Amino acid sequence: MKSEFNKSWNSSVQPRKQVKFRANAPNHIKRKFMGSPLDKALKEKYDRKTIEVRKGDEVKIMRGKFKGKQGKVGEVDVKNTRVQVEGIQRTKVGGEKMTTWFHPSKIKIIILNTEDARRLKDGKKVEKTKTEEPKKEKKEVKKTTKKVAKKVVKK
Repeated sequence: MKSEFNKSWNSSVQPRKQVKFRANAPNHIKRKFMGSPLDKALKEKYDRKTIEVRKGDEVKIMRGKFKGKQGKVGEVDVKNTRVQVEGIQRTKVGGEKMTTWFHPSKIKIIILNTEDARRLKDGKKVEKTKTEEPKKEKKEVKKTTKKVAKKVVKK
């Protein structure tokens, strides 16, 4: 694998190459790695299993020391693929409290932040057949006019 990021790279069995792919990925692709599973009700409503985590989403922690606790997403770190949940802190040895970061796969989205209307739209549902049909008709008309013009010139 090359030293730079290659979007066309398919896959590898070797973990070192998988880690390198994720580490060298640009932020617009790393954002796709920030997907978290949706709650059952949201799965049925939006007809998808996962969605990218955003600030303001209500989440439930599914693994680790804080399993079962809920809170709002306070901060999202795309560079390190981590999410901070408000109200969940761990204590250091000296008694000092510090924020805890979670991997997006270890949390479940309960309530979505729907301020952005484009968040839940599918870009795949674009009807291209309607726009292509008029173009074909125009091309056919041009071809017929050229044939008529050639016939006129020959006479």
